[in-house]
Amino acid sequence: MILIPLFLTLASALTPAGAAATNCPAAERAYCDEIERLAQDPAVARALAYIHATDDDATRDLIMLTQIPAPPFQEEVRARKYAEMLREAGADSVYIDEVGNVIALRRGKASGGAGAKAAGQGGARVVAIAGHLDTVFPEGTDLTVTQRGDTLFAPGIADDTRGLIAVLYILKAMEEAGIRTDADLLFIGSVGEEGLGDLRGMKHLFREGGPRIDAMIAVDGTGDDRVVAQALGSRRYRVTFKGPGGHSWGAFGGGNPAHALGRAIRIFDEAAATYTSSGIRTSYNVGRIGGGTSVNSIPFEAWMEVDMRSESQARLLEIDSIFRASMQKALDEQNRMVRRGERMTVELEQVGDRPSGETDPNATLLLRAQAAIRHFGGTPNIQRSSTDANIPISLGIPAVTMAGGGVAGGAHSPGEWWINRDAYKAVQQLLLVLVAEGGV
Repeated sequence: MILIPLFLTLASALTPAGAAATNCPAAERAYCDEIERLAQDPAVARALAYIHATDDDATRDLIMLTQIPAPPFQEEVRARKYAEMLREAGADSVYIDEVGNVIALRRGKASGGAGAKAAGQGGARVVAIAGHLDTVFPEGTDLTVTQRGDTLFAPGIADDTRGLIAVLYILKAMEEAGIRTDADLLFIGSVGEEGLGDLRGMKHLFREGGPRIDAMIAVDGTGDDRVVAQALGSRRYRVTFKGPGGHSWGAFGGGNPAHALGRAIRIFDEAAATYTSSGIRTSYNVGRIGGGTSVNSIPFEAWMEVDMRSESQARLLEIDSIFRASMQKALDEQNRMVRRGERMTVELEQVGDRPSGETDPNATLLLRAQAAIRHFGGTPNIQRSSTDANIPISLGIPAVTMAGGGVAGGAHSPGEWWINRDAYKAVQQLLLVLVAEGGV
């Protein structure tokens, strides 16, 4: 057990109150007052103090967990270690589900406390908080954490290993302080948040027949004033034009997939440029192309990867329709030029589908998130992004993404770095939001 000095307990609970009192709009006053009262509750104050007092421990755990690989679609090793850490922190039960998500349950009073067997038993609300296990770095990447001055360098140290540590230390703080919410709480390490992972962990959790979750806080990114309440949707495809191939001289006149690919890019670019020039912000991008075997061979296939995004789900579906029509038009036009042999074909493989949406501005979860930031003297920075929260937001379930603390840069690069600059404050904010949403 960590022994928390009385003066530190009081400071953690009371110091920020004046800042919130002068930084809260009248429309949010009830939630600011709620957070103020909650922070002064003796048990919650002990939890806040615990987070502050164990800040160095959290950094050591961050270094350790960062150095455990979690490449795309290969999060198993880190998942097993994270499950062990959640179990040791005091969760009532911990398991790894069918797709690799680590799920720790802390039962609430409304479901029968520690004696209940499942989340949501007896109709209890369930509130989840999640960081993602996966990184963007392939197998074999050197994950050794190095330090220069106050800066820690390692791939994935901030995105999102720091989020996992924040989730863990909230559980540890609640156990230390003996806080038991009315709602059941789920502490989650999710898989597949990055890239072609396509939010597969969250899609599995929020599938029909999945575990009950009434509200969710995702922890991703750093700082302490960021709230993602608007989901940026995307559609991604791998497009492959195929033909018989052959020698560039001897088979000349046959279908050329590379030529078809070039035509497809032009047709889509022209149509999509017109569509995206007005209306709700929407984007498109051909990110990668490839194919062929040599300069003097007609390629038997040529491919590209396409990304489309929009703030509006309706607009996202519309540009998706433009894209599909453009691919078919390019194929038809190019096949009319074929003089010999088989006609070409095209395959469209959807490799990403992230829905758009927005959390209701009046949702209690969002208002509590803003109030917690104001409690510490900050100004909430409401943003739109693509995070694990996309899935519940698209389903109308209250969800936000909040930061895990500290200062970072170089995300998704080998030079990613993180500085522990009052990082504990973001964890304290998260705890206040979770406990307020869970009810005490």
